[in-house]
Amino acid sequence: MKKPPLYKSFAHAFRGLFLMIKTERNFQLELLALLVKLILIWVLKLSATDAVLILMLCGMVLVAEILNTCIEKICDFICPNFDPRIGKIKDMAAGAVILATIFSVVAGILIYSRYIFLI
Repeated sequence: MKKPPLYKSFAHAFRGLFLMIKTERNFQLELLALLVKLILIWVLKLSATDAVLILMLCGMVLVAEILNTCIEKICDFICPNFDPRIGKIKDMAAGAVILATIFSVVAGILIYSRYIFLI
């Protein structure tokens, strides 16, 4: 099979991203959280290192959410009826999102507290 031109590969990737934005509530909430963090980076004048850490962690959560959604969609396609094995797979994928979110929140508290409380 011939590979599509590079511009088509990018078009497919952006289509997937826009589909996530349009259809997935959790992804929309995570993007809202990213917007809040961008505003805090600007208002609190975070150092470049701290800003990069915040943005990388936000990216980690967003990527985890996309992968979780993909796993859920594949599982639903393969087995549309309830199956406890599929349920475990979905729970583990959701667990990855929660884990990424917990680490992101803890790091955010540690980073932002230095600027808010001038520690």
